[in-house]
Amino acid sequence: MDLSAGVANLWDKAHGGVADLRRMPRDRIDMGTSGTLYRYRPIQGVAPADGPPVLLVPPLGAPDFAYDLRRGCSLIEHLLRTGRTVHLVDHGPISFADRRLGMEHWVDDVVPWAARAVAEDTGGGGVHLLGWSLAGIFCTLAVAAAVEAGAPLPVQTLTVIGSPVDISAVPLVAPLRPLATLAGGPLSAVYQAVGSFPPPVVSAVFHLTAVDRLVTRPLTLLSRFDDRDFLAQVEAVDHLMNNMHGYPGRVFGQIFHLLLRNNDLADGKLALGGRSIPLAAVDVRTLVVAGRSDVIAPLRAVQKLTGLLTGAPEVRFTTAPGGHLGVLTGRDARTTTWQELDAFLAGHAPTPTPR
Repeated sequence: MDLSAGVANLWDKAHGGVADLRRMPRDRIDMGTSGTLYRYRPIQGVAPADGPPVLLVPPLGAPDFAYDLRRGCSLIEHLLRTGRTVHLVDHGPISFADRRLGMEHWVDDVVPWAARAVAEDTGGGGVHLLGWSLAGIFCTLAVAAAVEAGAPLPVQTLTVIGSPVDISAVPLVAPLRPLATLAGGPLSAVYQAVGSFPPPVVSAVFHLTAVDRLVTRPLTLLSRFDDRDFLAQVEAVDHLMNNMHGYPGRVFGQIFHLLLRNNDLADGKLALGGRSIPLAAVDVRTLVVAGRSDVIAPLRAVQKLTGLLTGAPEVRFTTAPGGHLGVLTGRDARTTTWQELDAFLAGHAPTPTPR
């Protein structure tokens, strides 16, 4: 261990921290009932890249800065440094007043509104649409639903990261599935009464998925106190975990009944808003990424999507090291997930996935 570096890191952690949590500068370009739409400012001196803008859609539960975790390990910063134009739609914190919002709000309103607004903001062309976790499912359903309705979105490519479509392949929820089959499940009365799935519970669930790391964390931090990048990542992830959002009660109910109990998406379609949305209707090039140690969205649960997108002209699947957040914005994502994304957006051939 480099003792002098460790002492310097200790001093900085005691006086403000070691992670640079400044957000990449952005401007609000639209705001409405569907959310707030931002455009990030280009980095001075970086030449603009050819191609459509990137639209990032955060999942419910996570703050929008999951895509902008910290300087040096921010997907938004990375995309800007490659010359991409980057937009993000922010849902904002979920309140009790939002308890009646269902998944169709994001599928039929938020994603379509944001995609069309970004296309208009950048000259009316296509959009590279990207969603992580539940947002990846929302984005996929939004593209498919628009095609089925005869009003396709201006989406040129779709990227889905860490989005489980086959819940039977998620060991974390396997013990809950028998309970879910009981007369609507005991959780039904809970979410209907509470009206939402509150932020502390969402944060606790994320922490539970890494319980082994929590146990060994003090020893790990002590042994790597001279690794500033590692300490900065831990600090940034802690900040994200402490700022999780809640879920509207109705969305949680739909996830519970449609996905957890019935595993409907695994069959390639979802009954939502009075119609059935077939994933086969997705008609754009798609990249699907799974984290190799993701317990929320295990590899097999994510990979299932590739066989359901039979209408897409191209479907790429790749894996990357990391858990549910790590596959998106872990330190290894800089040389795995992000590089695969760059190649995909540029239309280049995929690189072999290291095993």
